[in-house]
Amino acid sequence: MRTLIRGLGELCITAGLILMLFVTYELWGTGRYTQDQQNRLADQLRDRWRAPEVTTERVRLGSGIAMLRVPEFGDDYGFVVVEGVERDDLRKGPGHYPGSAMPGEVGNFVVSGHRTTYSAPFNDLGELERGDEILVDTRDKQYVYKVTGRDIVEPTAVEVTAPVPYHPGKKPTERLITLTTCHPKYSDAERMIVFGELTAARPRVPSAAAAE
Repeated sequence: MRTLIRGLGELCITAGLILMLFVTYELWGTGRYTQDQQNRLADQLRDRWRAPEVTTERVRLGSGIAMLRVPEFGDDYGFVVVEGVERDDLRKGPGHYPGSAMPGEVGNFVVSGHRTTYSAPFNDLGELERGDEILVDTRDKQYVYKVTGRDIVEPTAVEVTAPVPYHPGKKPTERLITLTTCHPKYSDAERMIVFGELTAARPRVPSAAAAE
């Protein structure tokens, strides 16, 4: 009996160590991977912005398209937005839904991101309030969006990503942004959606962009 109890105890300790290592990797290891990818993407984005613009250049899946900053999250907050929302894309950083509007365009600029692992770019999304700014830097412009609302929806509620949220098929006339992430934290049972609208477009200041 003592041998059995000792064996069960050692098994529990081993399982606990394995679980601790797994949690450490999920919270730190995945974040390290994303940070390395973000550094690489920022370098590539900086090089593209400095080079002569090629108007026929196509946006490649997995490449950086813009810088996303949220003043409410602090001066150090900044992520390169990746083109694409597949698993590998979102491991690199927030992902732009292909086919949705690009920054500053009429329509809905839709960006999805992790809330816990892989640097958790949207960890604090629930703290945003109406009127808070979301800044999107591109080659020449900085687009200022302001939060207009928040909602919790089912994962199947793809209508929130329509050019006019909740109205698929309706022709857009406004310049919107939609940020999406899992809800609640550590679960993908639902989706948190933050909506915003463009309020200003101004020349980008190179020193203000993390890619510079």
